[in-house]
Amino acid sequence: MDSTRCNPIMIRLAWHDSGSYSADAKDQPWPKPGGATASIRFKPELGYGANNGLDVALNLLNPIKDEVPEMSWADLIQLSSAVAIEHAGGPHIPLKLGRLDAQSKEDCTPDGRLPAAAAPFPDRAASPAAHLRAVFYRMGLTDKDIVALSGAHTLGRARPERSGFGKASTKYTANGPGNPGGSSWTVEWLQFDNSYFTDIKEQKDEELLVLPTDAALFEDEGFRPFAEKYAASQEDFFNEYVESHLKLSELGVKWA
Repeated sequence: MDSTRCNPIMIRLAWHDSGSYSADAKDQPWPKPGGATASIRFKPELGYGANNGLDVALNLLNPIKDEVPEMSWADLIQLSSAVAIEHAGGPHIPLKLGRLDAQSKEDCTPDGRLPAAAAPFPDRAASPAAHLRAVFYRMGLTDKDIVALSGAHTLGRARPERSGFGKASTKYTANGPGNPGGSSWTVEWLQFDNSYFTDIKEQKDEELLVLPTDAALFEDEGFRPFAEKYAASQEDFFNEYVESHLKLSELGVKWA
């Protein structure tokens, strides 16, 4: 991570794997409900639009998997996310290991389970807040989880060639670090802190990205108390982020 600056994409990889979980499908045979099963390493799932560019993250993990073959892909993907957050100055996440892996493309989850950033939403939600709730409630998560997990956007950038959002570059991303370009949510976009919340609340810098689903955290009455809390206290954000991250990392898991 020191050389590749890959913290953000490792977090995205883990989230997009575990975020495929649907409690509505929990009665189906494992791993059909989705979740942290490493099914994302197979096509068609890896090829879904929301997963554009995540083959880069998997390629970075391949040499580690070769060195530690006894570790499951599901564990490796989730562990890389936890390490990425702590490496960037965030909290330690006491991740439990022992996840079993999905075994083939037959285990891939359907497209459309991950959150979109702006309308038109795939679930035809009337607002960004309604869409976020539809997606995260389906996983069994809460309003607090939605807001806390959104705070991880303090790391990384949106690249228009991958997500369709953001600018080609800004004054904060034009010269890297790492591959230059994209739009960041924060000025120090490789530092894990609570600046995502403070920057969205203030919205004083047009060079910083604020998507409709970001703005909703301060506009929606249910989300706002948590967003205000995290903007005011990095300690509270870190403590509650860890709780929500652990919940997300264990969705749909079958333990060895």
